Amino acid sequence: MIPYDGPNPTKRSGRIIVLGSTGSIGVNTLEVITHLREQCGIEYEVVGLAAGRQTGLLAEQANTFGVDYVATSEDATNSSELDGIQQVMRGPQAATELVEAVARPGDLIIGAIVGAAGVEPSLAAVRRGCDLGLANKEALVAAGPIVMETARESGARIIPIDSEHSAIFQCLQSGRRRDEVAGLILTASGGPFREWDVERMRQANVEQALNHPTWTMGRKVTIDSASLMNKALELIEARWLFEMNADQLNAIIHPQSIVHSFVEFIDHSVIAQLSPPDMKLPIQYALTWPDRASGCADRTDFSTFSDLIFEPIDHQKFPAISTALEVISGPDSAGAIFNAANEVAVEAFLERRIPFGAILDSIRTTLERCNPGPVASLEDVWEADREARRVASDCLASTAGT
Repeated sequence: MIPYDGPNPTKRSGRIIVLGSTGSIGVNTLEVITHLREQCGIEYEVVGLAAGRQTGLLAEQANTFGVDYVATSEDATNSSELDGIQQVMRGPQAATELVEAVARPGDLIIGAIVGAAGVEPSLAAVRRGCDLGLANKEALVAAGPIVMETARESGARIIPIDSEHSAIFQCLQSGRRRDEVAGLILTASGGPFREWDVERMRQANVEQALNHPTWTMGRKVTIDSASLMNKALELIEARWLFEMNADQLNAIIHPQSIVHSFVEFIDHSVIAQLSPPDMKLPIQYALTWPDRASGCADRTDFSTFSDLIFEPIDHQKFPAISTALEVISGPDSAGAIFNAANEVAVEAFLERRIPFGAILDSIRTTLERCNPGPVASLEDVWEADREARRVASDCLASTAGT
């Protein structure tokens, strides 16, 4: 799906819809759009915004960017913050309804809704022939075969925003053929527990897990980073984005978060993308691709590079990585099961019902107890998702009671 033979020079219309506008990626996207307008003279028209329950910030964003159509997962109809906006869509399907009502072929939609809730609006975007700047891992982890096939049919282009996938995408823009690529190596900071022993890490509390040394992210993504589940999901996402097998995918620890990914070629040459850990850079690249513009992220300061560390991942300590590679080699619905079980477990941990180590234990148990199969429709995805959530909840209930 991702072009290996050089970028398509066709210009998009300049219309943008931001899904997940009040989250970290959404807020940064709007800041990048402002920078490109003010510093580079690049005009993007923001025509739709979707958010969760932060209706006050959503209203502020809509007023700042002159947006007439917004969506919120908040069902309440008496929220005064959104008064004056031309059309407000509400409820769990609101983001998808926004895409279907406002999006046009060739628009750029930023998919930054966290979790399984981002799957349907992402699919709606590619179905309409919109380019998708993808920051929602779950759209491909849970529904990869459907999203990619729909994009091929509609001509939609998927441009990765995750820093690791953006790095790979940038490394491949030199027009290399797919059969010249031997493998992809994603980097992981190692999170707050890189130097902890296994038993101490398994007993970590919420505050310790949220204390990420490099990135500032939302709570769920930060917990995923602490367990390396975030990297596990990215490996599954890379499988679909770049059409790679499990034996062509790997991840290593790189605590400085300067090198974001490597691409290894069949002649054993390796190309890497480097930049400071700032999500504004991959967001801006998704907005301006196939071109580049003066950046708003910090420049790389090589005088500070006294040492760059690369370490193999301890799979006993971080079993998410080996589990993800098993998922990649398994039936397609295994991704939906893996993702759903993780969402349930992370929620339980953040609610202090289970210890940190129980997150991956419950995910592996859920994978063993569920029966993954093929994915031919979105209903197949949701059926696997529902069963995984039921099994994971039962598993965690017994864990919490011990």
